[in-house]
Amino acid sequence: MDDDPVLTARNLVRDRFPAARAAFLAGSVLTDRRTPTSDLDIVVLLDGPPAPSRENLLYRGWPVELFLQTEAVWRTFADQETAKRNSPLLSMCADGLLLADTNGLGASLQAEARKRWAAGPAPLSDRELDYQRYVLTDLLEDLRGCADPAERTHLVAHMLQRASELALLAGGHWLGTGKWLSRRLAAADPELHRALTEAATQAVTGHTNGFAAVVAEVLDQAGGPLWDGYTVR
Repeated sequence: MDDDPVLTARNLVRDRFPAARAAFLAGSVLTDRRTPTSDLDIVVLLDGPPAPSRENLLYRGWPVELFLQTEAVWRTFADQETAKRNSPLLSMCADGLLLADTNGLGASLQAEARKRWAAGPAPLSDRELDYQRYVLTDLLEDLRGCADPAERTHLVAHMLQRASELALLAGGHWLGTGKWLSRRLAAADPELHRALTEAATQAVTGHTNGFAAVVAEVLDQAGGPLWDGYTVR
C-alpha cells in the first residue's frame, strides 16, 4: 500500500477516469483522525456513464468508496440531502481536497458547497420540533421504568442518537450518522458531547440517573418535555 492517500487518489482518478471534469478526496485520511482502516472517499464528476453510480473497491491496497456523478446529479443529491439536514456530499466537497479540475467546475462546486454548508440546514418547523421532543420524552420515560439490561442497552443507544440529533437540530447544525453524528455534536457543543457520551456509557451498566439528567437538559433547551397533550393532525 502506498502510504500517501492523496497520491493514490490522484492516480486512481487519472487511471480510471481520464475524462473526469472534477474530483474530490474527502474523509478521515485528510485529518489526524486517520486510522489503519480509513478509506478513500472520492467524488468524481463525469459527463455521463458510468455516472451516476457508486462503487466500492480496493486500489493499490487502499479501500475506496467512489461517488460518480454528473453535475446535474450532484445538484439533485445536494438538494435532497439538504432537505434531510444531513449532506455528506456537501461536506465532502466543501472540506475535501480538489484532485482534478479540468474546466473550473470543481472549484465552482467547492465554493458552492462551502457556502451552503456554512449557511447550515433549514430550521425545524414547530411541528418537526414537537415531534422530536415527543419522541425523546417518550424514550426517557421508557428508560426510567426499564429493568431489563438488554432493553436498557438498546434504549440508551437509541436515546443517545435522538438526543444528539435534537441538540444539533435545535441549534441549527447539520446532522450526521454513525461516527459523524458524534463528530458533528463534538464540534457544535463539546461539553454536551462529553456529558452525553460519558453518561451513556454509565447508563448501559445500569447507572441511568446521570444520562437521564443530561437528556432532560437537551429537552429543556429545545422547549421542554412533550407528551401529555401531544397531538398529530
